[in-house]
Amino acid sequence: MKRTAVLAMAYGTPATPADLEAYYTHIRGGRPPSPELLAELRDRYEAIGGRSPLFEITRAQTAALKAALRDSGQADVEVMLGMKHAPPFIEDAARDLIAVGAEHVIGLVLAPHYSSLSVGEYASRALAALGGGLSMPSFGMVRSWATARGYVDWLAGAVRAGLAELGPAAARAEVVFTAHSLPERILTSGDPYPGELRATADAVARVAGLARWSIAWQSAGRSADPWIGPDILEVLPMIAEAGASGVVVCPAGFVADHLEVLYDIDIEAAAAARELDLPFARTRSPNADAGLIATLADVVAPLLEPEPAWR
Repeated sequence: MKRTAVLAMAYGTPATPADLEAYYTHIRGGRPPSPELLAELRDRYEAIGGRSPLFEITRAQTAALKAALRDSGQADVEVMLGMKHAPPFIEDAARDLIAVGAEHVIGLVLAPHYSSLSVGEYASRALAALGGGLSMPSFGMVRSWATARGYVDWLAGAVRAGLAELGPAAARAEVVFTAHSLPERILTSGDPYPGELRATADAVARVAGLARWSIAWQSAGRSADPWIGPDILEVLPMIAEAGASGVVVCPAGFVADHLEVLYDIDIEAAAAARELDLPFARTRSPNADAGLIATLADVVAPLLEPEPAWR
């Protein structure tokens, strides 16, 4: 029996092309997508090779986190993966943790920035699933790790590498930090999400010594509601018009290669930059890099004692 456990939570991805419609339907709250929307999404997956590597990367991240905790003297801490929109779901992982007798569970979303529509929803689902029995484990949640020093340092190194990739075009290049857009309605309640991205960008810019940087949003959903902007595809022409010699896109809201990075940035944004004759680079994703894993171990460490808390 492992008394303490980390419930690592991620967005999820379809395991095979055959799972795409069910995955998209789950994202849409049970409403099946139109044939046109499904075909468009299928085409995007085809463009990156037919499927996303996200599930394998997420599994590698959780395995590496368990090993890092073990190496730091926390060998009795279980790490279990639950996903928002694909199996194993958050509820599946929570039931498994209850079944093995976990007494204290730490929720950790594999994304650095808090929003009520992202981390808040993960936490609510985890709490609901863990509370299904008479002996609910105590629960602590890592609220945000937007400015965790290890993550900031890792991104600063990735940004420097991206600028080096531009060669001479780095002289007046702009670094654009991005995260997944969310519906604008979150702003009316004072949701901290936009400020979280800006805090990450500001911290990385200071460490990396950036002269030119900005933030943009990407991957907005297909809905009638307006989403937070400006979008990266709107920002790139502004950068070119302002005389930047090149651009490095740093998708700081994502910690793994997946559709929103491999298609939205590597294909769509890169093509837009080529049309503008704007030299382009994208920072590599952390994936299961040791620097990211050490950061995750650091942010869960204060919650390993069974005192329910948000951090």
